[in-house]
Amino acid sequence: MKLTLIAALGVAAILLWIAVEIGLEAMPAIQQYAAGFLIATRWNPVKDIYGALPQIYGTLVSSLIGLLLAVLAGIGVALLLSEDFLPRPLQSLLALLVELLAAIPSVVYGLWGIFVLVPLLKPLGTWLHTYLGWLPIFSTPPSGPGMLPAGVILAIMILPTIAAVSRHALRAVPDEWRMAALALGATRWETILNLVLPVAGSSILGAVLLALGRAMSETMAVTMVIGSANRLNFSILATANTIASLIANQFAEASGLHIAALMYTALILFGLTLAINGLAELLVGRRQ
Repeated sequence: MKLTLIAALGVAAILLWIAVEIGLEAMPAIQQYAAGFLIATRWNPVKDIYGALPQIYGTLVSSLIGLLLAVLAGIGVALLLSEDFLPRPLQSLLALLVELLAAIPSVVYGLWGIFVLVPLLKPLGTWLHTYLGWLPIFSTPPSGPGMLPAGVILAIMILPTIAAVSRHALRAVPDEWRMAALALGATRWETILNLVLPVAGSSILGAVLLALGRAMSETMAVTMVIGSANRLNFSILATANTIASLIANQFAEASGLHIAALMYTALILFGLTLAINGLAELLVGRRQ
């Protein structure tokens, strides 16, 4: 018990230490730009003008695109691999293959995105711009790299998290409950929709929010396909940037106030991730 308490306090102390170190490094930018840093849109290291709104927007929107694409697919995969739609040996094999997606290095995803995904999505982007270009989210012609490929890459990368955690949650529902529902006259899908999914819902929700936090912090794969454009554009077909990719691209060459501004963006990402995890704990606790 004491060892568990020490370990928990140690984790909290490490998180606090990281936050303090980043905050101290970011202090010059915090003092100069204050809260205006969050809503400013210019990022010009030559003139020491910094604003993080385009990067914050890119982080949130690319993560939400990935989440929208991955949630239904992940839950569908979890149902396929937990509800005996397939023979058990085949279920185990497919579950292993899905979980192996999480083991692929992000740089490999990035290279695949550049040479396969971006050319594959470009005709779709052209069609969306041609016929739905009156919508702000499709208002620019596709340039290749952009927000949409980044969102698709993130969806593939977070799919194993949602599928694996959801599968374990679904398998934890007692078989006796399923048999009881079937004995009362429920069909197989009524049992799944009205019993199994609601019972496992809190764990599935936690998996989704965990995947969102993972998507927000992804660096290399997103950096390679998003275009790294530090401007605010509401079109998902345009090039954009995220906080993580901004830091990866510029930190090695930064100095002075530029480093402080990058640390400020890192502190924002740290706060966003903590907020997502806190929201997950709150929502999961309420559902339970």
